[in-house]
Amino acid sequence: MAGTGKMYKGLEVYCCLALNRVASQLGIDLNQADLEAKLDGILKERASGVPKVDISYELRANHHMTNHVLSVLEEDGLVEIERGEREYRVRITRKGALHLRKYNMFYSSIFKRYIVDHYKYSQLPSWFVPG
Repeated sequence: MAGTGKMYKGLEVYCCLALNRVASQLGIDLNQADLEAKLDGILKERASGVPKVDISYELRANHHMTNHVLSVLEEDGLVEIERGEREYRVRITRKGALHLRKYNMFYSSIFKRYIVDHYKYSQLPSWFVPG
């Protein structure tokens, strides 16, 4: 995108950012050895999830876009959403964690300019693999 305006990020980029935020905030090391064998225990131990508002902040998106992103992730089985009276809590699923483990390098390369732009005023996330 030319100019100095805000760079448009598509739904796929927002889904990548949101899913990685949930994994990161729950302290899941996607690169650890034998993740597949340990994952069920890790997910059970960290079952509290992440507040939806934290994902909105990560995306820097409005309520509508955050809901749309979470809906797509939930439909794809990558997250589960617990809808409480006062807040929504988002938990990554086994499928979601393994998805990130498999595709984060791909996301880092294909969405590089969007991710770098998104985090230009803060530190790049630990899952981002510059290339």
